[in-house]
Amino acid sequence: MKNERGQTILLTVVFLVVLMGCAALTLDVGVWFREQRQAQATADAAALAGAQALPADPSDALAWAQQYADSNGGGVAAADITLRNDFATDDTVAVKVTRTAPSFFASIFSFGNVDVHAHAAARAGVPEEVEGAAPIVVNKLHPLLSGPGCPCFHQETTLPLAKTGAPGAFGMVDFDNTGSNGNPDLADWVQNGFEGMLDLGPYDSDPGAKFNGGGLTQALDARVGTELLFPVFDTLDQVGSNAQYDVIGWVAFHLDCFGLAVGSTDCTNQNGNNQTLTGYFTRAIWKGLQSKTNKHLPDFGLYSVSLVN
Repeated sequence: MKNERGQTILLTVVFLVVLMGCAALTLDVGVWFREQRQAQATADAAALAGAQALPADPSDALAWAQQYADSNGGGVAAADITLRNDFATDDTVAVKVTRTAPSFFASIFSFGNVDVHAHAAARAGVPEEVEGAAPIVVNKLHPLLSGPGCPCFHQETTLPLAKTGAPGAFGMVDFDNTGSNGNPDLADWVQNGFEGMLDLGPYDSDPGAKFNGGGLTQALDARVGTELLFPVFDTLDQVGSNAQYDVIGWVAFHLDCFGLAVGSTDCTNQNGNNQTLTGYFTRAIWKGLQSKTNKHLPDFGLYSVSLVN
């Protein structure tokens, strides 16, 4: 009878090679995929961080993206961060990440380390829907929105809360278009912002000088020194409870105080039907939804940031 011990050794060696190959597939490929996922997370986060600085300062956007990438695993050279012109000049930050993933068992089979790649882009764009707006309208013809070289930011101004053109319209807007909201709802929307997304389009005027109510006064008091998000309108149709504002965009307003003195910063008197808000328009990044296509929406300095292709 032939001795089969040599065959047993050969089979053992073959099975060990197969097991090593399985280990390489299980461990090394898993490591490669994990490194690629981490690279993608870095690319996404760096692009989003950079887009926060757009479109106010593109150079800051590049620096922020680089700083965030370096502090989250690296793999991003300066040339790997670029600006794109999607809907406007320099409105998108694109980031490429390249990292080397090590090989362990696979090196036995002459497979060296593997380069993994990731790409992400984030755009700062004018939103067509926003969350957290306050129910106080701003006319698009305000000189700091429509004047030469404007919108103009960080210039002290006043916004009237008196009648805005239609009898019974006092600069307050009914976001849910029910006609049933009162001071508690309006005050909550001022202090906390409207809960839920708001689209562009017509909104009912909330008639009457409701800003005289205690709830609204307290809400405005609570927001002094902060930014509020206001709808910008271009037309006001009908009268009284039938009046409608056509909202075409959104603007951020830093509230310094509120009171009676139109055209000045005197906010000592908070009574009467001619209230004003004193503060300044400012650029802001806000929670919102961008359009997937370029709708050429009016730009009043308010942007939302999102990952794009």
